[in-house]
Amino acid sequence: MTAAAKQPDSVSIRLVLADVDGTLVTREKVLTARAIKAVRVLRERGIRFAITSGRPPRGMDMLIGPLEIDTPIAGFNGGLMVNPDSSVVRSLTLSPDCVKKTTALMHKAGIDVWLYRGNDWIVPDISHPHVARERWTVKFDPTVRADIDSITDNIVKITGVSDDQDAMKRLEAETRKALGNSAFAALSQPYYLDVTHRDANKGGVVRTLSRLLDIPASQIATLGDQPNDVPMFEVSGLSVAMGQANDTVKAKASHVTESCEDEGFAIAIERYVLGDSQ
Repeated sequence: MTAAAKQPDSVSIRLVLADVDGTLVTREKVLTARAIKAVRVLRERGIRFAITSGRPPRGMDMLIGPLEIDTPIAGFNGGLMVNPDSSVVRSLTLSPDCVKKTTALMHKAGIDVWLYRGNDWIVPDISHPHVARERWTVKFDPTVRADIDSITDNIVKITGVSDDQDAMKRLEAETRKALGNSAFAALSQPYYLDVTHRDANKGGVVRTLSRLLDIPASQIATLGDQPNDVPMFEVSGLSVAMGQANDTVKAKASHVTESCEDEGFAIAIERYVLGDSQ
């Protein structure tokens, strides 16, 4: 659907669930004044707001205050869900065998490996690509471990990192085939491949929030821009893809808004959830 389409009158939204990077914030990780206002208007109209991301929950702390978030925060694509006060709602970890198999696949492909254990972010070398950018994004430092391959217990998420986008697409397919139903693998950015527990995906986040907040999935709107957002599109009543999303992601959404650089989040809320003709 085009960005000019209107929300069907039959859809009654009670909760909006938004991806963070490339959706709620710009590429420079800026939360705009218009986005903040859109969430405030949601709240004024009795519509709740929640966020989900491949980031650790700790990496979304800076959003809680400006957006007055009072719902569970779904980090690691749902692998670790916490309340705004950081108390744990749900934690889903990968089996040690799954961790070993995944890291072996990534190393064979020449891809950097990051591990997440609870809120701890573990990397093999602080100078490697994307580490500095991620530090700036999540506002905390990683733990550096030269023996990263020996860490297999209590892992919530594994991220493969490479700027070779073709290699990352191949690795996504290979990882899904190798892991089968034992884990969930999807690109959260063209340069990040996230592997989480089989139930730790954004579709699972919708179902969990539906249960916790007593809101039917049919009354939940979801917004995102990457392949790992598609599972939440598939189970929510209304879905919006960002303008910079690829065609496959757009085809899975009810609507397509502008890009994250052009106030796509706020426009989607105004147009498809609030029904404002802006």
